[in-house]
Amino acid sequence: MNKRNYSKELEKRIDEFQKEGRYPRLLLHACCAPCSSYCLEYLREYFDITVFFFNPNITEENEYKKRVEEEKRLISEYNRQIEEKSFEDMHSTESARKIEIIEGRYDPREFYEAAKGLEDCREGGERCRKCFELRLKETARIAVDKGFDYFTTTLTISPLKNAEVLNEVGELAAADINKEAGRDVISFLPSDFKKKEGYKRSIELSAKFGLYRQDFCGCSFSKAERLKSN
Repeated sequence: MNKRNYSKELEKRIDEFQKEGRYPRLLLHACCAPCSSYCLEYLREYFDITVFFFNPNITEENEYKKRVEEEKRLISEYNRQIEEKSFEDMHSTESARKIEIIEGRYDPREFYEAAKGLEDCREGGERCRKCFELRLKETARIAVDKGFDYFTTTLTISPLKNAEVLNEVGELAAADINKEAGRDVISFLPSDFKKKEGYKRSIELSAKFGLYRQDFCGCSFSKAERLKSN
């Protein structure tokens, strides 16, 4: 079986929207500003985007606050560019649209409950999948409640995250909600943002805006694993 090319699937969807003259409403789950940087630069040309910052896996409150404030600062910078029509050094045009943000609830107990029994798993294993499920199911629920057309996540930009698993989890979250509704009420937008030098571009944008770049995903388990390997 051929592996799916999620990057090409996204491009195909965008081409269809452009031919139809549509700018669908997209709820973009964001894990942090550096990962969001390229995703937003790219997607704001084609969607009306609202960022959803829902990350109970960031188990230290100070770390959480630092990341959400950086996310808000980045969005403010992007919206300023639109207001001033100033896209210097950006892969954006005047077709770029303003970005909104919704901050989800923050309760690390949700993450610890999802990770129960998986505390000793290595990063990238079953514990991470449960974490993805927690965050993307909530993103799907909010997307439906707020009337979005699509939802997706910035997580696929990371070389440390499995895009196949993330897309599978996102599509299952959409399928579950559609089954409950008895009709199609939401769609997951496929992605692999690290492709076509997306990850490299995120590093460039992080430097451009002076973004805080963390060296662990957010949870206490990944932090301990990172410290152990150093």
